[in-house]
Amino acid sequence: MSAAISFVLTPMLRRVGLKFAHRQVVRSRDIHTNIMPRLGGVAMLLAVSAGLALASKIPFTTGIFTQERLWMGIFAALAIILVMGVLDDLFDLPWWVKILGQIGASLVVALNGIRIQAMPVGWIHITDYWMQILLTVILIVGTMNAFNFVDGLDGLATGMTVIGGSAFFVYTYLLTRSINEYDFSNVATLLMAVLIGAAAGFLPHNFYPARIFMGEVGSTLLGFTMAIAAILVTADVGALDGFRFRNVPAYMPILLPISVMLVPIIDMLVTVTRRTARGVSPFSADRGHLHHKLIDGGYNHPQAVWVLYAWSAVVAFGAVALNFIPWTTWVPIWAVLIAGCILLTIGPWLQKRYRLAKVRRRRKLLQRQRAERQMR
Repeated sequence: MSAAISFVLTPMLRRVGLKFAHRQVVRSRDIHTNIMPRLGGVAMLLAVSAGLALASKIPFTTGIFTQERLWMGIFAALAIILVMGVLDDLFDLPWWVKILGQIGASLVVALNGIRIQAMPVGWIHITDYWMQILLTVILIVGTMNAFNFVDGLDGLATGMTVIGGSAFFVYTYLLTRSINEYDFSNVATLLMAVLIGAAAGFLPHNFYPARIFMGEVGSTLLGFTMAIAAILVTADVGALDGFRFRNVPAYMPILLPISVMLVPIIDMLVTVTRRTARGVSPFSADRGHLHHKLIDGGYNHPQAVWVLYAWSAVVAFGAVALNFIPWTTWVPIWAVLIAGCILLTIGPWLQKRYRLAKVRRRRKLLQRQRAERQMR
C-alpha cells in the first residue's frame, strides 16, 4: 500500500513542484542542467504515514501501536520533517536552520521513548538519561545528513534505501521470530516495510532520467527512519542478550545497521573531513561526493548509480548472510564479491591508466624511431 500510494502521489507532487520551480537555480555541483521539482519526498512521507495508519488497523500489527507515546513522537517528528523539508525545497533554507529542524525531530522521538540505551558492542548499558538523549540525537542527525549527502544522482538514495532496507527488514523480522514465539510483529520491521514500499513506489519516477527529485523531505525521511529502526533494534538489551546466544553472532546488532547505511556513512565522513581540511563548513556544498568521483572517473550517470547499488547489496546482504551461512564458508565468498565491487569501482581509472600508458609507449617508440632515422 505504501508503494502504491507513493507511486500515485508522486506525479501530483511533481505538478505542484513545477509551479515553484522558477524559484530554483542550477548549482555548479548539480548533475542536471535543467530545473527539476523537488517535492517527491512529500509523496514518500505521506505514503509512509498512510502505511503506518493502515497497519494500525490490521490485526497482525495492532499490538505494535499500544505504545502510544512512541508513535506520538514518530508522527510529530515526521510533521517537523515535512514542514522544514518543504520550506527548504521551496525557499532553500540556510544549513543551520535545517540542522535545527533535524535536531528538533530527533529530540521529539528521543523524549518519547526511542533512545540509545546501550552500546551494542558488549552491551554496555547507558544509564544516564541525558546521555541517552544526546547520543540518540547525534545518531539520527548524522544519518539524516548521510542520506542527504548521497542524494546526488537519479534514483541513487531511493534505490539504496530499497536495497539496504530490504536487508534490514529480513534481519529484524528473523530476529523478532527468534525472540518471540507467538508475536512476529515489530516496530522496526514495520518501519522498514513502509519505507521500502514508499521508496519503491517513488523510484520509477526518480530513476534516470528523473522527472522529480525527493528533495530535503525525502532524504531526511530516509535517514530518520533508518536511524530510529536501528535504535529500536538495539534498544531491548534483554531481548538481544537472549538472542545473541542462538543463531546470530553477538556483533550483528551493530554490524547490520552500519552495513545497511555504509555507503552514505562513508560518503558523509569523507565529505566532512575534506571540507574541514579545506577550512570551510562541513555543510557547504561541493562536487566531491563518491558519485561525483565515479562520474568524473569515467562512468556515466546510470552506471555510477548501479556501481553504488552493487556496493549496497554486497555489503548489506553480505552481513545478513552471516546469519544463515557458516562464516568460514561465507567470508571468502563475501571477500570475492567485495573485490569484484572494488574492481568495478576503479575500472574506469584502470582503463584510463592503461590507455595513457599505451600512448606513452607509442610516443617513446616514435621518438626512438625518429632518433634512429636522424642517426642514419
